[in-house]
Amino acid sequence: MACSLIRTLEQNEDDPTRAKVAGRIITTVPKAKELRPFVEKLVTLAKKGRQHELAAKQIKSDVPAKVGNPEGRSEWKQFRDSAEYTPWHTALAPAVACRRRAFSMLRDKRAVSILFEELADRFAERPGGYTRVIKLATVRLGDAGRQALIEFVGDDDKIEKRESSLEVEDDEDLAETEEESTEAEEGSAEAEEGSAETEDESAEAEEESAEEDAESTEDSAEDDDAVAETDPQDEGEADVEGKTDDS
Repeated sequence: MACSLIRTLEQNEDDPTRAKVAGRIITTVPKAKELRPFVEKLVTLAKKGRQHELAAKQIKSDVPAKVGNPEGRSEWKQFRDSAEYTPWHTALAPAVACRRRAFSMLRDKRAVSILFEELADRFAERPGGYTRVIKLATVRLGDAGRQALIEFVGDDDKIEKRESSLEVEDDEDLAETEEESTEAEEGSAEAEEGSAETEDESAEAEEESAEEDAESTEDSAEDDDAVAETDPQDEGEADVEGKTDDS
């Protein structure tokens, strides 16, 4: 089934049995769920092998073919005896191992070729999620089995990165933040000291006003006493004057 899914990417337009949509097949839901991780592993293996193939291509881009005319075979022998063969072979060996492993899983040379040459380049920048399963509303005729389609995702189906909830600050930013918090604490301490001094000054002012009030109260009391003392004399003088008028 994995070979059927992979081989739908390369179809002949004249083939009447070709798939309607390239890279998509319809099967039952359990089979689609079992097939998806299997195909995901194959694509990851192909991407790994493709990286080694590109590394070997940078060392030697035009490698002569082993089969063909005698001149081609002689060129391969010359390349094998040259100094470029050893690093090229060392870089290409992991890619060959990946292809052999994929062939042991698929048992189809054409599917392996499509997997390494097309799908590996198609999903080179994608970290995962190469396929998707979509359940269908219609059931299969005969046994009424639940159907689903499994397909390779498109080039425009990109994974959106989630915004980090917490931003990690650098050491310098953390140091600046700590300095600002220290300065803020010092400023709040100074403000508290200033408020305490203001309270002390207000208390002293209240004490002084209370003392002044007490002194003014005492002065007013002394004045009242003085008035009270002078009043009897005035009354005596008034009586004497009244008596004189009568006589």
